[in-house]
Amino acid sequence: MLTLGINYSQMHDSAACLVRDGELLFAVAEERISRLKHDARFPHQAVRACLEFAKVRAEQLDEVCFGWQTAGPGYRHDLKCYAMGKMPVTYLNGLNSTLHFLSMWHQESGAKKFAQHFGPTRAKMRFVDHHLAHAISAYAYSGFGEAAVVVMDGRGAWEATSIWYGSNGRLEHVLTIPFPNSIGFFYSGFTEFLGFQPNSDEWKVMGLAPYGQPDVDLAAFIDLKAAPYRVHARQLFTNGATPYARMTAQLGPARVAEGEIDERHKNIAYAVQDACETAMTNVVRLAIEKTRCRNVCLAGGVALNSKANGKIAACGMVDEFFVQPAATDDGVALGAALAPYLDNNGKLPNKAMRHGYWGPLFEDKAIETALRTYKLRYTELADPACAAAELLRQGKILGWFQGRMEFGPRALGSRSILADPRDPEMNAKVNSAVKFREWWRPFAPSLKREAASKYLESATDSPFMILTAQVRLEMRRIIPSVTHVDGSARPQTVEKEINPLYWRLIDEFEKRTGVPVIMNTSFNLRGEAIVHTPTDAIRTFFSSGMDALVMGSFLVEK
Repeated sequence: MLTLGINYSQMHDSAACLVRDGELLFAVAEERISRLKHDARFPHQAVRACLEFAKVRAEQLDEVCFGWQTAGPGYRHDLKCYAMGKMPVTYLNGLNSTLHFLSMWHQESGAKKFAQHFGPTRAKMRFVDHHLAHAISAYAYSGFGEAAVVVMDGRGAWEATSIWYGSNGRLEHVLTIPFPNSIGFFYSGFTEFLGFQPNSDEWKVMGLAPYGQPDVDLAAFIDLKAAPYRVHARQLFTNGATPYARMTAQLGPARVAEGEIDERHKNIAYAVQDACETAMTNVVRLAIEKTRCRNVCLAGGVALNSKANGKIAACGMVDEFFVQPAATDDGVALGAALAPYLDNNGKLPNKAMRHGYWGPLFEDKAIETALRTYKLRYTELADPACAAAELLRQGKILGWFQGRMEFGPRALGSRSILADPRDPEMNAKVNSAVKFREWWRPFAPSLKREAASKYLESATDSPFMILTAQVRLEMRRIIPSVTHVDGSARPQTVEKEINPLYWRLIDEFEKRTGVPVIMNTSFNLRGEAIVHTPTDAIRTFFSSGMDALVMGSFLVEK
């Protein structure tokens, strides 16, 4: 069976993936190809990339599976909320209102757009409940025979948080907490209040939080004593000509975008992050109690909160822990594509996902063609890993473009910017001269898996850079540029068997410096999607303060 999974809701993060007989072959977000960050349009370029990779035609597909249900349930739910006073009438005019959503999306629109781009197909068009698609994407790629599965996001059609029990290839729904009682809505509301882009810049709040102090009371907005939490959503909705009226009354004026960051903003960020961590932990605890299972899987946009994930992983109540690396809406394509396996009392495939390299590949021939097209001077390398390690030792900031592109928001050593983590000024250098982003944004360490226990207090496997750990006190002076202000780091543990070239780069750096760790951040400029093609990499390289670029077997230096 050949199934195409699609996330498309005209909201954000369109994506597509291809699955053959239960095995994931290819996955890519539309933004990587279109270059429009969080692209919400129908992912025709991502679909085409899937088909081209597998060398199949659209008419050969058995099912095309969308990770959203029809709009009716969400529409009815929101009307009920308006009637009960849970949401203000002014929400009808907001961009996120269900009426706006309904006007743009209905059951046939995805199918029609597919036919417009790819012609008629015998494939069945399937529409999968959004939270079910999230839950499948977590459980089916965890490798756990039994698991408590938790989905937390801003909203699905009407869901905000849901708990599932996965066992023997099946998923049983346990409970749902409906929107607007939503951790994601709470966090995105404060993301906007702090002057950032909601549903996009939440990790800016997470990065800013450690600079704050615990002196802001958010009890008017979220009750953490309720089981497992209760968001006072009406306090968060904007209100016509007076946005943030209730938030401003409690917390002072909202920050203007690109405005100065003061102590009040830092303290609000601290409180928001702390509340999120508590609420997420409460939900996971409830899931374990309900399912009587200590293996936990997470998905949904809230599950990208790596600081909360790290605390959950280290808290002692979880035995095995898996966060689906494309946890936000692009990842529902993974779950939607597997939904047909539940038909007729069937079972989901369940194979542990050990890497995120599911995207396009550019061979040396294509890379060299791009270099020649732009008439660039370049050197062909006998050993890219050795050359890159030596450049890093010299303090160079390096673009690294190798192998298949990552699926999900993290750069995992295929489309990365790399630097020396030993330089205490490197964080500031990369933020200001390369990424052109805010000064407080942290960078992640990529380290050899076998060295994790030496550098981290909790050496949990972290191949997807999706949970934090505390850096050992004695190691913080060794790798200062990847240690955040609170002593934490968001590590990527690199395995030789999974990514031998990247592992060997780190190994060669260790041979030269004694440190099996490098600084890793995504290969993009602020506000742009991670690079996709060699041309994207070249343009980004020459638009930034990077010193060198290693693409495939080729080196370009400034």
